[in-house]
Amino acid sequence: MKLIFQTKEESNAKQREAFLKLSGAERLVAFFELSRKINKFPLKVKVDKTIGNFIIEKKK
Repeated sequence: MKLIFQTKEESNAKQREAFLKLSGAERLVAFFELSRKINKFPLKVKVDKTIGNFIIEKKK
């Protein structure tokens, strides 16, 4: 494992640069992957799962 000492601003700039190098489709996949990982993150507050799901519909 490699440790890198940097400021938060430097870290954010590197992450932003790496993200912007991705193609549009890769960015979308990365966004959905991050969203999936965030949903698995442990929370102290219990989530009310009685609320309906978010649905994306394509217009014809």
